[in-house]
Amino acid sequence: MNILVLQTFIVVLSESFTLQQAIDNIGFGKFQIKLSILTGFAWMADAMEMMILAILSPALHCEWQLEGWQQALITTVVFAGMMSSSSLWGSVSDKYGRRTELILCSVFTCYFGILSAFSPNFIWILILRGLVGFGIGGAPQSVTLYAEFLPTASRATCVVLIEVFWAIGACFEVLLALAVMPTLGWKWLLGLSATPLLIFSICCFWLPESARYDITRGQTDKAMATLQRIAKDNGKPMPLGKLVESSSAATSRGSIKDLFQPEFRKTTLLLWIIWLVSAFSYYGIVLMTTELFETSDGCHGSNVKKADPCFVKCEGLTTSDYVDLTWTTFAEFPGLFVTVFTIEKIGRRFTMAFEFFVFTVFVLLSNICTSRPVLTFFLFVARAFISGAFQAAYVYTPEVYPTSMRAIGLGSCSGMARVGAIVTPFVAQVMLRESSYLAISTYGVMALIATVISIILPIETKGKEMKVSSIFHCKKKQTNKKHKKKTGSSSRYIMDRVCDNRDITLLLLNFYIITCK
Repeated sequence: MNILVLQTFIVVLSESFTLQQAIDNIGFGKFQIKLSILTGFAWMADAMEMMILAILSPALHCEWQLEGWQQALITTVVFAGMMSSSSLWGSVSDKYGRRTELILCSVFTCYFGILSAFSPNFIWILILRGLVGFGIGGAPQSVTLYAEFLPTASRATCVVLIEVFWAIGACFEVLLALAVMPTLGWKWLLGLSATPLLIFSICCFWLPESARYDITRGQTDKAMATLQRIAKDNGKPMPLGKLVESSSAATSRGSIKDLFQPEFRKTTLLLWIIWLVSAFSYYGIVLMTTELFETSDGCHGSNVKKADPCFVKCEGLTTSDYVDLTWTTFAEFPGLFVTVFTIEKIGRRFTMAFEFFVFTVFVLLSNICTSRPVLTFFLFVARAFISGAFQAAYVYTPEVYPTSMRAIGLGSCSGMARVGAIVTPFVAQVMLRESSYLAISTYGVMALIATVISIILPIETKGKEMKVSSIFHCKKKQTNKKHKKKTGSSSRYIMDRVCDNRDITLLLLNFYIITCK
C-alpha cells in the first residue's frame, strides 16, 4: 500500500515542466513580436547615440577650433564610460532585475544626452558625453532580457535580426543630421537624438520582469504569472503540471568571481578576447574607411601622391559625406543575413570563426594598391562580416552562461569590447597615417587570432536550452542489461527516466521503491 501511494506521488511529481520547456511549448507569437519591436527600438536609440560620434567631432572642430587629439578624446570618453559601467550595469541587472536595469540606464542616458546639448565648452562636452557612454554601457542587457523570453528554436535568429534595428538607427541618425545640421546645428542634433531613449524608458513599464530572474530569486509564482501572460498573448495553452527549476545555485548573484569557476573560466577568458577583437575590428574598419580614402600614398583609393598638408582646412560634412556614411552603414545588412543563415546550420562557434576569417581575408586585401571602387568593395565586405561576427558573439554569450551570472557575463564581455574600441583609433588613425600597411595588417592578425579562439571555445550552445543555474542537470539514460536483470519491469521504467531536469526528490523516491522491492 505504501509503495502504491509513493508511485502515485511520483506520477504527480513527474507532471512538471521547466521554464524553457514552457517557453518552447508556448512558442513565438504576439508577445515576442512586441518584445522584438521594443528591444529593437532600444538598439535604434543606442545606435543613434553611437553614430553621432562620427558627426559631432567635425562640427565641434570648426566651431570650437579643436585639435586632432581633442576630437579623438570626444570619442574616447564615450567608450571609456561604457567600459567602466558595463560590469556595474550587469551587477544591477542580476541583483535588481533586467527590467529595473533597463529603465535606469535608459533614463540616465537620455538625461545626460539632452544635457550635453547645452555644453558651453570642450570640458563640459567631455564630461557629459562620458556620462552618456556610462549609460550606454547598460544597453546590452536588453539582449539578455530578450533572449530569456525566446523559444530555443528561434532564439539565435531573433537575436541576430535585432541587429537590423542597430543599422536602421545608425542610418536614421545620418539622415537626421542631414536635415538638422545645416540649419539648426549640433545642439539640436544631440537633443533630438536622445528623445528615442525617453520613449523607450516609458515603454519599459510594459515589460515584465524576466521569468528566469524570478526563478533565481525563488519567486516561482511570479515566474508562473509571467508565463501565463505570455501564453495569453500568444493564444496558446500553458503546459500541464508544476513549474520546476532549481534555484539553489543562485545564492551568489552578480559577482565577477563567478565567471572564473572551473566550469566557465576558459570560456570567459576566450570570450573576453573575442569581444575585444570584435569591437577593435568593427570600429576600426569604420574609422579606417575614410582614413584610407584620404591617405596621400597615391595607392589606397588615390591615383595621385600628395604632399603632406601644412594645415587642416576647417570644413563641415557635406551632403555627399552624409550619403557616403549612409551607404557605409548599409554594408552591415549582408553580414547579418549571412549570420542568420549560418548560425543554426554550423553552430555559434564556427559562425564566428567563419566570419572572422572572411574579415581577415578582405581586410588584408586592402593592402593591395588598387582603385577606390575595388578598395571600397574590400572594406564593405570586411565591415559586413565583422558586424556579423560581433552579432554572433551577442547570441553566444547570453546562451553560454546560466541565469544567475548571465548579465554579469555579458556586461564583462561588453567592458572588454570597450577596451578594443578605445585602442582602435590609435591604429586606424594614428598608425595608419604613418604606415597604412602596418595598420591594416594589425587588424588582419587580430581577426585571425579571434578565428582560432572561436574554434577552441569549449561549449557549443546550438539547440540547447538556456541554463538557469550552473548545477549539474541530469539527462535521460538507458539502463544497462545487468541492471535490467536485477530489477522488475516497474523499477526498470523508473530508472529509465533518470531526471531530465526533474526535482531531486523524485530520484530519492525512485531509489526508495527499488530498494523496497
